[in-house]
Amino acid sequence: MAETTLAGGKVLVSRDGPVTTIVINRPDVRNALDNDSARALAEALWVFDADDSARVAVLTGAGGAFCAGADLKQLGAGVDYFPWAGSDEGPLRAALSKPVIAAVEGHACAGGLGVALFCDIRIVDETAVFGVFSRRWGVPMSDGTTVRLPRIVGQGRALDMLITGRAVGADEAIAIGLATRKVARGTTLAEAQTLARQIAGFPQIALGSDRRSAYDSFDHATAAAIRREMELSLEARRIESQAGAARFSHGAGRGGSFANDPKRTN
Repeated sequence: MAETTLAGGKVLVSRDGPVTTIVINRPDVRNALDNDSARALAEALWVFDADDSARVAVLTGAGGAFCAGADLKQLGAGVDYFPWAGSDEGPLRAALSKPVIAAVEGHACAGGLGVALFCDIRIVDETAVFGVFSRRWGVPMSDGTTVRLPRIVGQGRALDMLITGRAVGADEAIAIGLATRKVARGTTLAEAQTLARQIAGFPQIALGSDRRSAYDSFDHATAAAIRREMELSLEARRIESQAGAARFSHGAGRGGSFANDPKRTN
C-alpha cells in the first residue's frame, strides 16, 4: 500500500483498493493545522474526489488525537489562517461527491470539530472529545461548524456547544447524534476502513444520488427537495435497480445480509 506525503509529511495519504486513508500527521500539536497542512488536506481531499477508482475516504489524525483546529502558535505569531470553509482553497468548503468517514480519537476541537463535521460518518472511541475550545481565545469558526453542527445535532445543542465551548465526550456525542458509532479504544481507524470497504462494495450510483439528495435537501422546501430526490434517482433506477432486484430475487442479501455479492460487477 503506497503512501504519499504532503506538506513535508504533515498529511499522509494511502490507498487500499477503492479506500483512501488521509492522516493529519502533526501529533506534537494534536494535529492542529497550520496553513501548509490545511492546504495539503484540501489537496488530498480533492485528489480523492477526482479519482474515479477511489470510492470512500477515511480521515484521521496521528498519535491519538484527531485535530485540535488551527495552529494558534502560528496565528499568535502574526500569521493569519485562511477560512477552511469560506474560501476557494479551503479543505472544508463543500461536501465532496463521495463519502468521507472520520476516525476520531482524542481531541476534535475548534476547527478540528469542523473537520469532523465535514465528514459523512464519525466513528469514535472512548477518548474522543469534541468542543469549540477556541471560544476561550476569541477565535471564531470559519470552517463550516456554525452551519453543519446545527444540522447534525439541532439548533439548541449546537448553540450550547458554540456559546459555552464546553467539552462533549464520546458517549454524549453518540447520544446527540454528533458521533455515529462508538468502537473499542484504539480501533477507530481499522473500524472506519472496514466500513469504508463495505460502502465501496455497494452499487455506487444509487448510493451517490441518495447521499447528494440528503445534502441538497437543506437548500429546498420539502416538495422541491422530494422532486430533487426523484431527479437524482433516475440514473440509478435506469442502470442499477433492475440488476439489483434480480440479484435479490435469486437469493442475494436474504436475511438482511450486507455481504458483498460475488456476482455484482457495479
